[in-house]
Amino acid sequence: MADNDLSEKLALLGLSDQKLSDALKNKKLAATLSSVAQESGLTSPVEDKTSAALLQSLASATKDVADPSVLAARPLVINAILDKKIKSSVQLDGAVSYIKSAGEKANASDLEEAAGVGKESTPEQIKAEIAAYFEANKESITTNRYKSIPSLMAGIKRLPGLKWAAPGEVKLAIDAKLLEVLGPKDERDAPPKKTKKEKTPAAAAASTEPKKARNMFTEGFLGDLHKPGGNEQTRPELMEQHLKATGGKVVTRFPPEPNGYLHIGHSKAIAINFGYAKFNDGICYLRYDDTNPEAEEEKYFTAILDIITWLGYKPYQITYSSDHFQELYDLGEELIRRDKGYVCFCTAEEVHNNRGLHGGPRIACAHRSKPVEQSLEEFRAMRDGKYAPGEATMRMKMDLEDPNPQMWDLVAYRVLNATHHRTGDKWKIYPTYDFTHCLCDSFENISHSLCTTEFYLSRQSYEWLCDALDVYKPAQREYGRLNITGTIMSKRKILRLVKEHYVSGWDDPRLFTLVAIKRRGVPPEAILSFVNELGVTTTNSNIQVARFESSVRKYLEDNTPRLMLIPDPIPMILENLPDDYVEEIAVPYKPGASEFGEHTVPFTKKVFIDRSDFREVDSADYFRLAPGKSVGLLKVPYTVKVTSFTKDPATGKITEIRAVYENDKKVKPKTYIQWVAESAAHSSPIKVSEVRNFNRLFLSENPESNPDGYLADINPNSIELCENAVIEIGFDDFKKKFVKPGAGPESMRFQALRVGYFCVDKDTTDEKLVFNRIVTLKEDSSKDN
Repeated sequence: MADNDLSEKLALLGLSDQKLSDALKNKKLAATLSSVAQESGLTSPVEDKTSAALLQSLASATKDVADPSVLAARPLVINAILDKKIKSSVQLDGAVSYIKSAGEKANASDLEEAAGVGKESTPEQIKAEIAAYFEANKESITTNRYKSIPSLMAGIKRLPGLKWAAPGEVKLAIDAKLLEVLGPKDERDAPPKKTKKEKTPAAAAASTEPKKARNMFTEGFLGDLHKPGGNEQTRPELMEQHLKATGGKVVTRFPPEPNGYLHIGHSKAIAINFGYAKFNDGICYLRYDDTNPEAEEEKYFTAILDIITWLGYKPYQITYSSDHFQELYDLGEELIRRDKGYVCFCTAEEVHNNRGLHGGPRIACAHRSKPVEQSLEEFRAMRDGKYAPGEATMRMKMDLEDPNPQMWDLVAYRVLNATHHRTGDKWKIYPTYDFTHCLCDSFENISHSLCTTEFYLSRQSYEWLCDALDVYKPAQREYGRLNITGTIMSKRKILRLVKEHYVSGWDDPRLFTLVAIKRRGVPPEAILSFVNELGVTTTNSNIQVARFESSVRKYLEDNTPRLMLIPDPIPMILENLPDDYVEEIAVPYKPGASEFGEHTVPFTKKVFIDRSDFREVDSADYFRLAPGKSVGLLKVPYTVKVTSFTKDPATGKITEIRAVYENDKKVKPKTYIQWVAESAAHSSPIKVSEVRNFNRLFLSENPESNPDGYLADINPNSIELCENAVIEIGFDDFKKKFVKPGAGPESMRFQALRVGYFCVDKDTTDEKLVFNRIVTLKEDSSKDN
């Protein structure tokens, strides 16, 4: 048969180009594959990858068979595969054994019985069998850890309930159970060391340092971290070089991707990385992980640095992963030279299948065994633009037998036809996070690579790559994420809120991006105090919004002055005072705190009170203004009593209140209300164009649990506007006294007495004054919303 005809026939069995090339070199296998293709009656390549693999395995299993009766029975197996009755290699083994023993007596019914057709185990049954085996052998497994894998696999293979289970599914279930029970491989699974390594001088000195005050850096996760020099290396000289470069100091980094705005969870990462270094007299880099030019924008670089500065930290140095593109590429070539890297041409689906993620066996990529020189040539061709995106990747040759998915030949480089903001069009390929992160940590001599627990499994691949290239290996350690309930933090979902105008932008104060929290007026010190209050553990924190607001409220209670703000003013005329009556009243900025000082406000015949402080009909449980009742005005010597009021007949709303100033008698009121006087001479009151009372953006604690999607959970009353408010003239004095020059408007924070905590919004201009409510005065008010 001509080679072209044979190739076409073999291609019917779904062989990849590499497998087809290999098969053509083996005449006996090629002939058997051709026979199987012919017996199958296929006219086009088999589409199902599992069926294709089984047909190819059938050919391999029968290539040495000479008995014509066995070969005559082979179509029975082929039909069972194509009909998807035989779905796994173990069933195929049973079928092949059957036709070899039955010969001319073989029939479809007995074949199916021998191959266990209809007896396959479901994934749930497989997991249950394996869980029971682990429980029965728990002591041995936990004692011997990964050393027990050979006996473990053999024992599970003998389980009657798993006789017909697909090996690939069994292997995946075992791997998952191993990770659940043991976690990734660590120092307990390393080969025994010949001698115990002594502490370095720096580590010994660090252990004798006096303990600092207990806080999040001295207890829990951070308190248990190793001292500089305590992370072991493959060669002692690597640590010696590291300590010489750092002087034995703590060196950390905050490595954000500049592809979006940071959210509340990042505040914990910033506080940990910058704070831990600062607490230990070390240094912290801000390193932009700019390896995906398709998603990065300059505004994100700026916003990230602004937030770090706002939180009170200054990076030791600002670096970029792109600073090291050439060095990273050179190490990519070195990895290939060490036969620990190769260029792969598999599609994403093929990689997925090869990893056994569809239930099949985990197999090596066909390109994994290429000669080193060929992979080097192809990697350089990737660099030079020969391949399109998705056509080729450079992968790390790791450990496909390891149960940790992070060891299954991760991608190191991919092709991207994108212009980079710093390197322009110089590069056609860009390194992945898994390749870049640990090496940049190594370049910068990071002593503590601190990240969230979602990267727990990545620790093994992180260390593998450093060791594979024989470079200094930082110590990655993982802490629990900070999550806030009642909101969403997905960039993609927030973008939809912005684009569809549910919110005004990424800094809309109802969001929990840090730019939004900043604009809302939350002080950076309150955020850091909140993180410190929570502490740092390896458990993810799911904190209710109310707890966050409570922490913010506590900080504001201790650190903000008080002013009188009237959100919905009604004029009240004190009929018994002269038209030109003016009395100056001294009002403390914070009662009981003399360090805040005081200011004066005018008291006149006409004052404004809030609509919520007046009722047309009095009741026994109501203590504010009502007809005939005496009520105090804050810091005013005498009480006032309402005599009458007028209403708008069209709306029924109160338009004016008439009262008397009871300066002819001393009455002790049951309560006091806030007020703002009208006085042209004092430029009182100050008009407020808009008071924005922000409530929660979503109705539930878990917006994404709404069966109609998170957009259906949006609170229709998440913002309430007051567009006629007034504030006392102490506001002008407050700005001069309490706001630092050059500070943003959000730093102008105050407590509006009996109303809430507020700040000035960035929409404020010389003509327009806008306030944002930071939090309510009490948690109950927030819950009512």
